[in-house]
Amino acid sequence: MLNATASPRSLWILTDGKAGDVAQCVGVADTLNLPHEMRTVSPKPPYSWWMPFGPFPPADREDQPGSPIAPPFPDIAVASGRRAAAYLRRLKKASKGKTFTVFLKDPRSGTDTADLIWVPEHDPLRGDNVLVTPTSPHKFSAARLAELKAELVPQIDDLPQPRVAVLVGGNSRHHTFTENDQTRFLDGLRETAEQDGTHFLITASRRTPELLVDGIKSLVRNGGHFFWNGTGNNPYGHFLAKSDAIIATADSTNMIGEAAATGKPIHVFHPSGGHAKITRFLGTLEGMGCVHPFPGPLKTTTYDPIDATPVIAERILADYRALHQTGQISQGS
Repeated sequence: MLNATASPRSLWILTDGKAGDVAQCVGVADTLNLPHEMRTVSPKPPYSWWMPFGPFPPADREDQPGSPIAPPFPDIAVASGRRAAAYLRRLKKASKGKTFTVFLKDPRSGTDTADLIWVPEHDPLRGDNVLVTPTSPHKFSAARLAELKAELVPQIDDLPQPRVAVLVGGNSRHHTFTENDQTRFLDGLRETAEQDGTHFLITASRRTPELLVDGIKSLVRNGGHFFWNGTGNNPYGHFLAKSDAIIATADSTNMIGEAAATGKPIHVFHPSGGHAKITRFLGTLEGMGCVHPFPGPLKTTTYDPIDATPVIAERILADYRALHQTGQISQGS
């Protein structure tokens, strides 16, 4: 919770509904301790093709029925995603500049897209209004992780230690899990379980290849592990909070960034492919002592948790107050 003297009272989250974008925005809103209103944008072609650069859809202007940016306007708007960038710019204009606007990640439309832009360190965008941190914002604050650790989850708590969270992504624009990759990953899990007596807490994604999911299920059938099959409450946060170490696949910087908030050693598996930005990201965390290769021996060394979310929230509040004091924005706009 931030300083109780914070002056903003309302906040919008502007996205096109992508789960990753929403989660980052919600994490920032929660850390600001502000009630937030979801505003989901869904521009139609041809306007969606041109975003974030082209003309704004006339049907979505603030004075049109059903507009996602219809007033009353908020004190702060936090947006993420290419389509949302255009709506954030329009909101700034519609509010006559009084809504403080924040964009998470590079909007691809320049630093004047928002009053404040956050980017991860591995992205090249820089500017006076650009905040840079090693990892991304998320919903797993230190307080939330402590709450999750204290909650009873028999499927996890009944497993002996060491417990290792296994966060499995899948095929993406930059990575492909070949059959050889899948075999290498599964062999690594089996070897870790046998040599270290490890008990796994495993979650997969929609992108995880079916053959790899089958291999994980086979591993779990031998007992001593917990694989979340997608039914019931998602235990992802409990996995982070209750594990002793974490294994994550390199295709998701979000998963690795969330894992870094725990202060626990992260072991990264590299499927085929890659991208220079992801390499820079992992290199930064390796230099900070956070990440280690997988397959490979499990580490027990910890580090100070890395959490960008409160850093971003504090900067939003500071910049909002500065503009408020100069009269460039006003509360209740």
